[in-house]
Amino acid sequence: MGSRKKPNTDNYLAGRILMAMPGLGDTRFHKAVIFLCAHDEKGAMGLVINHVMPGVALKELLTQLNIKPSSPDNQILSLPVMSGGPVEPARGFVLHTPDFQQMETITINESFCVTGTLEALKEIATGKGPYKMLFVLGYAGWSAGQLDKEIQQNAWLIADADPDLIFKPTHEEKWNAAIRTLGFDPHLLSGDAGHA
Repeated sequence: MGSRKKPNTDNYLAGRILMAMPGLGDTRFHKAVIFLCAHDEKGAMGLVINHVMPGVALKELLTQLNIKPSSPDNQILSLPVMSGGPVEPARGFVLHTPDFQQMETITINESFCVTGTLEALKEIATGKGPYKMLFVLGYAGWSAGQLDKEIQQNAWLIADADPDLIFKPTHEEKWNAAIRTLGFDPHLLSGDAGHA
């Protein structure tokens, strides 16, 4: 096992999730649930974990990359590819449980890691991947202070990231489920968020 990069303890909301409020106004983030990988004074980076790329499964992506799976029955192959955000949409990330580690793996917290290498996909294709994972193309990024400002403007709700929610196979239900963790009925949220 390679040496792990240590998480930055100054990351304010890293390892938590954001849920887009209905009035956000950016259709790319409609009912988005975003896992925050990094958040500090320099900005923030996160992965949208509930927007599936239509008609794209991990199997097709591996074929395009000339990566041959060890078994055609590998359940990982049927995983959808998630649309992680508008920044670098061709760049891939594996959000996964900490039982899988490579030199480039970044540990976010005790429940989540992110690895973004071709070598990780090769390991996953041979059945040596993590217990639970999402494969994401692209990411959401914020410049210094931008996310903080959006949170103050009630564009996002914040919750703890629960592995059962993050890796839940019904991606279309993640936003509702995430909102419920805060004690809200998602149907009662309007597009006009008030300011406290």
